[in-house]
Amino acid sequence: MGERSTTNSLSYSDAGVDIAAAEAALDASKAAIRKTHGKRVLADVGSFGGLFSASGLGKEPILVATADGVGTKIRIAAAINRFNTVGRCLVQHCINDALVQGAEPLFFLDYIGVGKMDSAMVASAVTGVAEACGDHGVALLGGETAEMPGVYPEGEFDLVGTLVGVVEREFLIDGSSVKSGDKLIGLPSVGLHTNGYSLARRIVEERFKIDYTDPFPGDTRSAADVLLDPHLSYLEPMRPWLQNPALHAMAHITGGGVAGNLPRVLNGLGASVSREAVPKQNVFTQLCEAGEVKADDAWQAFNMGVGMILAVEAAAEDEFLAGFERAGQVAFSMGEVSDQIEGVAWQD
Repeated sequence: MGERSTTNSLSYSDAGVDIAAAEAALDASKAAIRKTHGKRVLADVGSFGGLFSASGLGKEPILVATADGVGTKIRIAAAINRFNTVGRCLVQHCINDALVQGAEPLFFLDYIGVGKMDSAMVASAVTGVAEACGDHGVALLGGETAEMPGVYPEGEFDLVGTLVGVVEREFLIDGSSVKSGDKLIGLPSVGLHTNGYSLARRIVEERFKIDYTDPFPGDTRSAADVLLDPHLSYLEPMRPWLQNPALHAMAHITGGGVAGNLPRVLNGLGASVSREAVPKQNVFTQLCEAGEVKADDAWQAFNMGVGMILAVEAAAEDEFLAGFERAGQVAFSMGEVSDQIEGVAWQD
């Protein structure tokens, strides 16, 4: 994807999302967060899922807890009055956040906040949550629906979830075994998943100037269908590999893109990453061209086609790639871990 230097170029901050400010806010609150941590809390602030030791409740189980929402993707769902896919997105996003630490999901709780109760809307969203839970063997344990006039506009709502999973301590994937020379394997996303929608919506509305029911450029489907593609779960394709000692780390590529998420799991090391190795998807090509989004901004706002990255022992890379191919799962080599790099260095 070529870069353009122009005053019309859009960035994620232009769309109202300031990732740097969000990171600064987290840094400023870390001390207060750490004060709440007792002896059973095993992960520091910034992990994909909170780790809570369940020692004494089994052999050596560790509970992995994660909470998230679907962001402004929900505005597209509201625009066409279709809410079941965002419920699925929520569950599968949370499953992935627990999965990166090796956890099998146990149960899920959801929260829906609305300005004015619409039973059909809420039922559709909860049904989407329940269906996704059923597909992955997760108990939908409970939830909350709050009606708050004046907080949410009529016809819109917020959808948030919490997932708890479990992993035996000996199989915990925490990045501690990552070393320089480890290879990076990417698993593809299907579209935006649940991040980058503030920028995507602005491009669709201001640059494409189309309705969400109109065809998306370069696609036979509507803009809504393309942008509401559910966030994939990687639980099933990853399950055979979770106890393989050659799997050193996993990064779920969500808000902040590859550069914002991959370094979180690399044990202080950096990585050389090929953007060209990631199979291109029409949705990102069209959004970036119409929005004149610079490459670095695009790879921070969007996942750009990679939903999960694995760091594996160099000698085991071919084994992993061949295993995914046999299982019908697309996977691609996209770089390696390096002790000579800080953060992420793009190869191209």
